[in-house]
Amino acid sequence: MLLSGLGGLGLSGALSACASTSPVTISSPRPRFITPALARLRLDARLITRTTVCLRPFRAAGPRIEVEAVGDTRVVHNYGHGGSGWSLSWGSAAIAAAYAMQGGTREVAVIGCGAIGITTAITLQRAGARVTIFASERLPESRSARASGMWTPDSRIADADRVDAAFPALWERMARLSWIRHQTYVGLPGEPVSFLDRYILANAAGPAKPQTAPRTEPDRKEIRFAVYPDALNDIVPRSRQLTPDEHPFPVASARRLTQMQFNVADLAERLTIDFLREGGRIETRTFHTPAELATLAQPVVVNCTGYGARALFGDDSVVPVRGQIAWLPPQPEVRYSLYYDGVSVIPRPDGVGVQGLRGGDMLGYGDDNETPDRADAEAAIARAATLFL
Repeated sequence: MLLSGLGGLGLSGALSACASTSPVTISSPRPRFITPALARLRLDARLITRTTVCLRPFRAAGPRIEVEAVGDTRVVHNYGHGGSGWSLSWGSAAIAAAYAMQGGTREVAVIGCGAIGITTAITLQRAGARVTIFASERLPESRSARASGMWTPDSRIADADRVDAAFPALWERMARLSWIRHQTYVGLPGEPVSFLDRYILANAAGPAKPQTAPRTEPDRKEIRFAVYPDALNDIVPRSRQLTPDEHPFPVASARRLTQMQFNVADLAERLTIDFLREGGRIETRTFHTPAELATLAQPVVVNCTGYGARALFGDDSVVPVRGQIAWLPPQPEVRYSLYYDGVSVIPRPDGVGVQGLRGGDMLGYGDDNETPDRADAEAAIARAATLFL
């Protein structure tokens, strides 16, 4: 089905110029605005350019943002954001930076150069600190660079049965601070942050939800992931059910929402440039034990190692949640994303990402295998491609 058959504005009648000194009433049908034509997605597994796998660092209690003494060094932890690292990065950074700056410290080391590390480093700089990032890899090689780039502030953020009473307010604070800060990048060259329409499609009437796969591990506890769908209603655009003539897809149900999206490649480059331009330094270094942090010259260290904190600090509360995205060549003309039949399709300037999500939020839980699964990638592309037959 081609997606080029929708018209733009439908106006009946014409207005003629009328020379008269008397008031003139003109009757004409009310203009009817219809969804603009949507470019066709080229969903073909033969076009796969790469497949990326990311291990989201889930903690049942939510992100760890707290202070610990390691010898004479004050370590501020800032890790464990699940699938919400980019989305909550600035808000989390603000809280961690405040801890780091207590006592007037002006020399700070940040460990890790992912989304959390780079935003924490910049936040510290703008609070007056001199910051050095120590990391084994730069941001483009980090797990953060393999994220889908969608605004998902409560994606696997915590176990609703394990968080304390203060967590919902903490989460909301991080989300609101991040939402505001991210929007300072909207409209900039390269579109580091933008807003795109997203279509949630289903073959049956009603809202579409990720399908749940049969459980293959009967002894594994199902996590009741914490979600806070109404907490940000006053700032985040809401979805709307569409009528059949408002979309071109061959489905029974379609909802549309406008969603924040990150152009991860461009955003990563811009943040790195900002950090270096403001006097920051990045040094390549790998830490194997917490005691090694005490060898740094800086009296305060902010630990932003994400999933790496599991090994570095022996934190078994960090559980990997595997996620895979197959990437197709970029389609600059495609200015919308979609979810259909357990598949999320996300267009970005660096490619069109196709992510299989059958199994819901438990998909990939506890799986630390970072080897791409070609068959899974091809199956996800095939399911989404049925929209365009």
